[in-house]
This record gives sequence, structure tokens and C-alpha cells, in this order.
Amino acid sequence: MHYPASELVIDPVLIRKYDASGPRYTSYPTADRFVEAFGETQLRQWLAKRNIGCISQPLSLYVHLPFCDTVCYYCACNKVVTRDHSRSAKYIKYLQRELALVGPLLEGDRALGRMHWGGGTPTFLAREEMSALVSAVEHAFEREREVEYSVEIDPRTAEPGRMAFLASLGFNRVSIGVQDFDPAVQKAVHRVQSEETTRRVVDEARANAFRSVNLDLIYGLPRQTLDSFSRTLDKVLALDPDRIALYSYAHLPKAFNPQRRIVEAELPSPELKLELMTLAIGRLTRAGYLYIGLDHFARPHDELAVAQKLGQLQRSFQGYSTQYGDLVAIGVSAIGQVGPSYYQNLKTLDDYYAALDTGRLPVARGIELTPDDLVRRAVIQALTCNFRVSLESIELACLVDFAKYFSEEMKDLRRLADDGLVELQPDWIVVTPKGRLLVRAICMVFDRYLRATRERANYSRVI
Repeated sequence: MHYPASELVIDPVLIRKYDASGPRYTSYPTADRFVEAFGETQLRQWLAKRNIGCISQPLSLYVHLPFCDTVCYYCACNKVVTRDHSRSAKYIKYLQRELALVGPLLEGDRALGRMHWGGGTPTFLAREEMSALVSAVEHAFEREREVEYSVEIDPRTAEPGRMAFLASLGFNRVSIGVQDFDPAVQKAVHRVQSEETTRRVVDEARANAFRSVNLDLIYGLPRQTLDSFSRTLDKVLALDPDRIALYSYAHLPKAFNPQRRIVEAELPSPELKLELMTLAIGRLTRAGYLYIGLDHFARPHDELAVAQKLGQLQRSFQGYSTQYGDLVAIGVSAIGQVGPSYYQNLKTLDDYYAALDTGRLPVARGIELTPDDLVRRAVIQALTCNFRVSLESIELACLVDFAKYFSEEMKDLRRLADDGLVELQPDWIVVTPKGRLLVRAICMVFDRYLRATRERANYSRVI
């Protein structure tokens, strides 16, 4: 049996039982498994192998723009907080150097189908810097006829006319940070942002033919209550975005310094946090949004929802996508994927600049996937994207006997089946409506690295 995307059941007992710490599976293996033995040499080799068999994968680009004017206390991103806007001018020059190094190394088709700017705050950049960066990208790559350019926006840094300017550069998708509209919550996390400012950016994006608008929300922030978050949801639904990302706040102050400024006593209790999540999911699904998976909701007409219905949804470092292929990533700390390999750039500006000054690709670490990694990645992708796994498709694609290969994992899955999270059918593993919110816990069964170490302390909780 396959359950439609609209079916989602919230079972508080199961959520409490399985709400352990675990990866978000934007990749498998996850980034904490990358090793320094993978460096510039290995990346160059895989870039040169893109057209093995004379077939090149579709090509995407991620650009990490780390600068922010102010710090949001909940943030866990790699960012540089500064009021000195001249620092971004220097950074753009080094991005141009990195593009000049990467471009000639790309073997095969260099047509760019997708580009995403994340951060940080991409709108920290001056308009001339944005223009220079787009020009450098389109010099290094060929631009497909139908291209998707997406950008993350902090409305507080998007002055009137900025969305029209971005549209003139080719951007047609936007993700807008909201988190919460309640003034008390905004003050507690040091991100004061009016509904009017947000609405102006949304309206300008639509007026300039952006074909998708996403809003980001976070539940579990300090001072959130059911009433206050319900009012935030009222305002979000009035903006009528195409997609909504509903993230769970993970309080990890030892790992992320800004979070030390959050008053822990003001955080919602685990019980209230579950109620906040339940409230939000109920409101969004009743408003017609489909639960795509792992915190993401979309209108039925949205490309993500359509791709999931067709079994074509993919998941990468930027979350859910309709395209699978190679992802070239540039900028400090950026993570990319080329062939059966992942890589991450150096994490500090000084190290990043120093590598490029000597003509080196600024790779810090990465990993080449083993045959076992590829099998497990295929299973985890199917679970996170489609909520079901065809055993036959895995066997044909990876040349394994599923039952024998995953004999130990199937024992664990039977325990999850007893709790109603999955159905084990002769040819399928199907995530039930009860299990969809806990799909990370189901994926963890197939994670060989977790099975070997059982180390989960550095991950956020499932809910």
C-alpha cells in the first residue's frame, strides 16, 4: 500500500519514544564522516571524470555568502557578522578566483541548470557585487535555457527594488527567513522583523515573476506560546507562500556560540514544543499544504509536490530538489557533490583566501563513497523523498540481495513495524502516516556509521 502525501498522523507517544538525536540526511554519508584525506587532488580527479561513459550528470552550483549585519541567536550557520561591507568586495574577488579554477576542470557538459545563494545573508552584498558574481558564474559555466536561480533573503536587508534587481540577474526562486512574527520572540532571538517588511519583499518577488516563494519558520524558540505561534501562522498563511519550511530549533550552545545568548529558561518545554509542532502541522495541512517530508510543506501545484507524486523527488545539501546530479559548491565552508564523492571547503576566511592565493582549490575534506555507501544512500534517499523503498529497484540498481544485505537492519525494522512506523511488504518498505514525522529515525536504521558507533550526541533531535 502507498499512502497519499496528504496523510500524516501525529502520535505523541511514538514521537516521545523515537525522538533521539540523529542526522538530517541531506547527504549519506553525513558531513561529519568527511575525512581530510580527501582534498584538492581527489576533487580534481572527480571533476575530470564527470562524463564517464560520455554521460554527464545535470549540473548545479551552490554559492556560500557568509556575511551578516547582525547575529540571530538561534543561528547554526557558518557566518561572519560584520558591519564592514567592504569585506564582501574582497570575498567576491576570491569567489571569482575559485570559479576560474573550477571551470576549466569540469569535464563534459558545463550547462548550469540550477544555482543557489545561501549564507549568511546574500543580500548583504551590494548590487554591483551581485552583478559581478553572476557574470563570473556565467563565464565559468554555460547557462541552460530553462535555469533555476534561487536566493535566501533576509527582508531586513532587501531594500525596495532589490527583488526587481535580482530578477534582472535571472533569479526566479526565493527563500525568505521569517522564523516568528511575535515581537517578544523576535527580541529574545535578536531578529526584529516586521510583518510589513516581509510582506513587501513577498509582494515584490511576485510582481517580478519569481515563480516560487518559500518562508522559513522555527518552532521551539524562546518565549513561544501556542497563542503567539498561532498568530504567526495566521500571518504566514495570509502571505500564501508556495512552500514553507518548518524547522525545529536545536539548542546546542556548546557547538554554536550565538546560542549561548538565548535564555534557556525561556525555551518551551518538550511538551510545549511538541504542541507547537502539532499546531503548525495541523494549520498548514488544513490550509492545503502537503507534507513533503523533513520539515517541508508545499502547495499541491508546487514542483516539489509534483516530483514527489511522480517518484522523482531528490534530496541534497540544499534540502529537497527536483533535480539530481553534480553540485559544485564555492565559497568558505561550502559543501558539494561530484560523482560518488562529497567535499567541503575550508571553514575560515583566512584559510580560504590563503589556499586561493597559492592557486589551490580550497578543499578541506571530503569522502569517496564506497559501494556500501551507495547502496545505503539509495535506500535513505527513497525513504526521505518518497516514504517508501522498492526492494527490487535497489537490487537491480546496486546488484545486491536486499534481504541478505540488510539482514540485521531488517530485524530493527521489524521492531519499528511493530510500533506502526513502517509496513514491511514482500517487495516494499513503506513508511506509514504515523512514521512520516519520524522518517529520520527510520533512516538511521540503515546508517552503517551510526550502527558502528552509536554516537549521536552532536546531532539535533528528530523532533
